[in-house]
Amino acid sequence: MSYRLGVDIGGTFTDFVIVNDRDGQVAIHKQLTSSDDPSRAVLEGIDTILKKSGISISELIEIIHGTTLITNALIERKGCRTGLLVTKGMRDVLDIGRERRYDLFDLRITFPEPIVPKQLRREISERVDCYGRVKTPIVLEDVIKAVHELVEKENIEALSICFLNSYANPENEQLAADMVQKEYQDLYISASNDVFPFMREYERWTTTSMNAYVQPAVDRYIGKLEKSLEDQHFVGRFYVMTSSGGMVATQTARKYPIRLLESGPAAGAIMSAYHGRMTGADSVLSFDMGGTTAKGALIRGGQPLKTYETEVARVHEFKAGSGLPAKAPSIDMIEIGSGGGSIAEIDERGVIRVGPKSSSSVPGPACYSLGGKQPTLTDANLVLGYLDPNFFLGGRMKLDKGAAEAVIDANIGRPLSLDSVRGAWGIHEIVNEDIARAFRVHASERGFDYRHTSMVGFGGSGPMHAARVARKLKVPRIVFPMGAGVMSAFGLLISPISFELVASKRMSLCGLTERMMNNIFLPMENKATAILQDSVIDGNSIVMNRKVDMRYEGQGYEIEIPANEGPDELFNSFEAEYKSIFTSITSAGALEVVNWKLEASTQQNREIERFEFPPHSTTDPIKNWRSAFFAEPNDYIETPVYDRYALKVGDKFKGPAIIEENESTIVIGVKDEVEIDQARNIIVKTSSD
Repeated sequence: MSYRLGVDIGGTFTDFVIVNDRDGQVAIHKQLTSSDDPSRAVLEGIDTILKKSGISISELIEIIHGTTLITNALIERKGCRTGLLVTKGMRDVLDIGRERRYDLFDLRITFPEPIVPKQLRREISERVDCYGRVKTPIVLEDVIKAVHELVEKENIEALSICFLNSYANPENEQLAADMVQKEYQDLYISASNDVFPFMREYERWTTTSMNAYVQPAVDRYIGKLEKSLEDQHFVGRFYVMTSSGGMVATQTARKYPIRLLESGPAAGAIMSAYHGRMTGADSVLSFDMGGTTAKGALIRGGQPLKTYETEVARVHEFKAGSGLPAKAPSIDMIEIGSGGGSIAEIDERGVIRVGPKSSSSVPGPACYSLGGKQPTLTDANLVLGYLDPNFFLGGRMKLDKGAAEAVIDANIGRPLSLDSVRGAWGIHEIVNEDIARAFRVHASERGFDYRHTSMVGFGGSGPMHAARVARKLKVPRIVFPMGAGVMSAFGLLISPISFELVASKRMSLCGLTERMMNNIFLPMENKATAILQDSVIDGNSIVMNRKVDMRYEGQGYEIEIPANEGPDELFNSFEAEYKSIFTSITSAGALEVVNWKLEASTQQNREIERFEFPPHSTTDPIKNWRSAFFAEPNDYIETPVYDRYALKVGDKFKGPAIIEENESTIVIGVKDEVEIDQARNIIVKTSSD
């Protein structure tokens, strides 16, 4: 057996890819997500792609699963009713936040609502100081009384336990968690010392609350999926993708769903880095746009940038600080609520706003004819001529252009005195500008210059918008891989098995010994080994990579430094890294270690040297012509529509053009230059305005 299956479930569509490890042959499938029960679409899709490939489920050695359901649930606030226990006097930490304005000069700034409303928070009399000393022992009877009230009167389904300084000593927090779990065995409990033992309480408490908020749905979903696969005689391994670009066993994913926050998008970034390396681009902008969200990630030196904090659902012009902070290892990316299903409406200013509300797969856009009554981006793209109503999903799904025109005219056009075409273009272009603006902010925060990079455009909607977004960002080159519409599912198949841990403990570098470092790292290594034990494949050992966050004493920010060589190397490594970032160093300053990080992974190489797609079609590459709207003439142009599968290596042509494959549609701008490379990727050189 050599077949592996990647499944990426999004808010609107679920994507499937099977690869044969022996020869790289692939099979692809895409279908609507069943929003009422996402596992149904997964199981139906698995059955469909297996029949299409002529193999049985018992021949699969692995199923790797990625999802944006966690992110979508947080953006759209569709998690469970969650309670919170906090140290007495700390009830308002989630409201106070970081106590700073993320933009000093913008008088309109807004902050996200806390994930747990104030009426669902309860104070507990307990206290641990910053050195880990228990100053006030916890009274467990008070804990049970508070939880009883939350369960019986407030009907909570999950509980977050977040006590002050529990990262330094988790005793009180763990006693409370154990007692509550004993009394309420069906209650989902997340303790901050277990989810992410980080020393800054606002970030730690918000992260833990989000973990609890989505845990019931994730647990039920994975449990149902496992049971159904078992009933169908699946005997291989089942993995779930994490935000950091690694895979874990399902029991780990069910316990720490916050680690899945960027699950599907992380796989897309891994695959973008792969395509960057294959096409000779070390610096890449990964642009993924599906039915609900758009994601951007930065690739440097052939690897995605990583972070230990990400923000969900930024509520004010995509600015850092306007979202919910999640402290968990993840690939560094920006995510906004713009996708094919994003709903367009007129806001309080009397202008068009698109997203973050989404029609999802049900009722979906109006053109799906599934009951949608509000205009969406997909409706706009259909009216603009980018989509063929008879070739959506390769012709398996028909679109109703008349319905799209009607909802755009009724909700956007007539209120703004525009016809449906201008309303549709407004929707399309606002999304492009929203995405470009978010990417600019993200890149400027990280010193990334788009003018000397390549974009990898993918996702069900991404290829329709990539050229326009690239032109706004002055990105000179775009790569559209084969199977771009399901590329995140491809990324699942090459991702490593890994898990990362972080522990906060401030220690001065002066006097730090190797024994002291081992005393911190060894318990983390034992925990990581236990987590990965079920994921280790015979013949592959677990490799530990140690890192630390260091700073000059008194600073409020840290720099990540490798820590595999012992304490003697930390000083030189820190100064070299500090100088490369800030150009100068403060030699007289004392140094301290703040956070201790561990990445555990298996040695197995999962990359596939080359994916083999079916041979190209022998038909004429131009399948037909279609009238499509382009900005340059500000009007419709009779545009050639190319069959992606008929394009051959070395083919060249100029835009405007539309290129169709079963899972996505690529829109090439006027004067953009197209060439097909040796791997059948579409390489586009964008024209300057």
